[in-house]
Formats: sequence, C-alpha cells, structure tokens
Amino acid sequence: MKKTILTAGLYGLALTGGTAVYAQDAGFVWGGSIEVGVDSTVNATDPAAELTDTYVTVDAAFEAALTDRISAFGALTLESITDATDDRAFDDLGLYVGELGLRFAFGETVVSAGKISPVFAVAWDAAPGFYGTSLAEDYELSEMIGVTVDTPLGNTGGVLSFAAFYVDDTFLSDSIGNKRGRNSVAAGGVGNTGKLNNFAVQYTRDFGDTTGWIGARHLSAGDGDVSDETGVVIGASHDFGNGFDMIAEVAHFDGAGGTDTNATYATLGAAYALDDWTFSTTATAVDTATGTDSMIAFGVDRALTQTVEVNFGIARFDVGGEKSTAVGLAAVVSF
Repeated sequence: MKKTILTAGLYGLALTGGTAVYAQDAGFVWGGSIEVGVDSTVNATDPAAELTDTYVTVDAAFEAALTDRISAFGALTLESITDATDDRAFDDLGLYVGELGLRFAFGETVVSAGKISPVFAVAWDAAPGFYGTSLAEDYELSEMIGVTVDTPLGNTGGVLSFAAFYVDDTFLSDSIGNKRGRNSVAAGGVGNTGKLNNFAVQYTRDFGDTTGWIGARHLSAGDGDVSDETGVVIGASHDFGNGFDMIAEVAHFDGAGGTDTNATYATLGAAYALDDWTFSTTATAVDTATGTDSMIAFGVDRALTQTVEVNFGIARFDVGGEKSTAVGLAAVVSF
C-alpha cells in the first residue's frame, strides 16, 4: 500500500494509504479504500520463504456528530489476518473493528474513549513507498482499549497527545469470516494487561514546512514477559516545496517486546512527486543485541485518477540473518 509523508490531525477521521474522506453532511464524515495487490518474495536465503501473496484489503471509517461536542467514530478492516506461509490468493480473510468509540470536544481539547489507536511515532504509517513501513510498523500502537487526549499546547502551535490503554481483550478483538480468536490477558505480551497501566505521550509541532515530533511510551509486562517496555521516539518530516519530501525517525526501546534486550530503529525516507508520478526510497535499520536488521526499498506510484492509483515497490531485507528480495504491485481505489 502506498504510504505518503504527511502530518494528519491527531484526532478526527484518519485513514491511511490512498484513502479519501468525504463529508456526507455537516454531521457525518466517512471514507475508505480498496487495495488489490501482489506481494512476492522472489529470492530468499530460505527457499521456503519464497512465496507469493495475492491479497485484498478494504478499509472504511466514519465519524458522526451526536451533539455539538460529542461524536461517534469507528473503523473496519477486511484483510488476510494471518501471514502467508505458502502461495496464497485472497485467502484467510477476516473482518474486524480497528476503532470504535466516542469523542468529546472541550474547546480545542479532544478526548476519545473506546477502541483506539494511541499516538506514538510516525514512520510506521508515513514512510513512503510500497514497502516503506515494513520494519517501522513493529512499533505501531493499534487496537487498544483506553482513552486519548489531544490538546494544543498554549500558543506554541504544537499538539500534545496522551493515552492510557491496554490491548483489546473484548469481543471486538475477534474477527468475522476467518476468525483470529478473541484475545485474553492469558495470551501475554506487553500492554496486554487488562488494565489502564500502559501509556503513550507525544508532542507534534509544525515549523513552517517542517514537522517535528517527540514521544515516549510505557507498556507494562504481560503474562510470560520478563520486562516492561519503555520507548522513546524523535523524528521530523520536511516538504521542500518542489515535489521533494523527506522523513527521518529514530525510536529506541528498553525491554523491547517484553524481553530483556533493547532495540533501536532508524528510518530515513524520501519521495519526489513529478506530475502524476511519485518516486521514493526508504531505508530502515534495527539494532538489537543479536545484530542489525535492515531494509532498503524503492517505490514508484502512479495516480491514474483522483481516486485510483497504482503502486510498485521492490525491497531488500536482511532480518534475523535471513536475506530476501520482495517485489510488490497494487491498485488502490478510494471511495
């Protein structure tokens, strides 16, 4: 899926990767996208990893005003809910709720409660290209139960976001179609505590054509974990005004994934837009106690209409000592 460098609002309806958002009327906003593509590992150290996944992903989201200060929001996703272990075509599809809750406006401060996506870092969503987010997405926060608060910080022009949450263990953690199963605290994993003892905070500010962010998070140990996870992130993106954009982000985690080891992620991406074409490259390195994982990816995107685009990417991975080359092609239709 195409990922463009952007700094979206920290509240309201947000859909990634070639998604349009339309206002039906003053009180209802909705949007979505359908992506059909092929992701193929064409060469790998382990021949068993050489496989082709032909997939479809459907995203849809809405926000509806209930009063002048309260709105309901939600998001649905239909996709393959397991990783491909062999050649696969439109299989293992499951429909699940990514977000669902209520949003309350107190002046310029917005409080969201329910199933949420806490704000932490940017590269996992905004690194450009078909494969640009592939390693950075390790630290995405999504499908959490909790509360977020987004508020402007005085006259600085920046926004402070705070969240308290835990991994969704309600019936909403399951899926329809191919069932992924309901999550439970017994499944373990950092943040999967059933308590609001996990936190994320991030400050984001625009400086003209540059956007900067700095954040931190704490995920409490779950069953079977040996450590809490504490992470920090700093990053920036810049629009040069001539079609050229860049993004850079570094994230460090003590007790990464509830283990007794640390991990540092560094991502650098660039994109150049020329008429209906966008050319991009992204590199990510992950430094851990066992070595360094890496990815370098190149992408070419072509907008066919305002709502249809085609994305192509090629990437070289070196993860866990296993090297592989992947090629991807997708068509994205926004609605």
